[in-house]
Amino acid sequence: MFNPNVIVKNIVNQPNTDASLALIARVLMAYIFLVAGWGKITGYAATVGYMESMGVPGALLPLTILVEFGGGLALLFGFQARFAAFGLGVFSIITAFIFHEGTQDSINFMKNFAMAGGLFFLMLHGAGKFSLDHAIEK
Repeated sequence: MFNPNVIVKNIVNQPNTDASLALIARVLMAYIFLVAGWGKITGYAATVGYMESMGVPGALLPLTILVEFGGGLALLFGFQARFAAFGLGVFSIITAFIFHEGTQDSINFMKNFAMAGGLFFLMLHGAGKFSLDHAIEK
């Protein structure tokens, strides 16, 4: 009997395909955090003002930048990717409730939850063959 899942499974279970898809997934997940972190670095004062308007102390901005930009770099290079993915997943859920709750921003709220799901999946499966984690574990 024809089963599309089996066909896809057979394709992605090839070693180089699996490794390539893991790399692409990491790059896509890292992109949003790198861009957001860089935006906070270049727009530091404005970001402090926004955070404070949402009831979050501006003094937390350096930690936020470390989590976003540092976590994004960790994902990009696959370094301590499981740890970074877990931290960014928790961060995404927390920021969904602080900055995106309500009907006016429901898309970003759901986006944060979707990202957290992808990040937790990455945490479970690791960075893949094309990563610093793989090189270090070898």
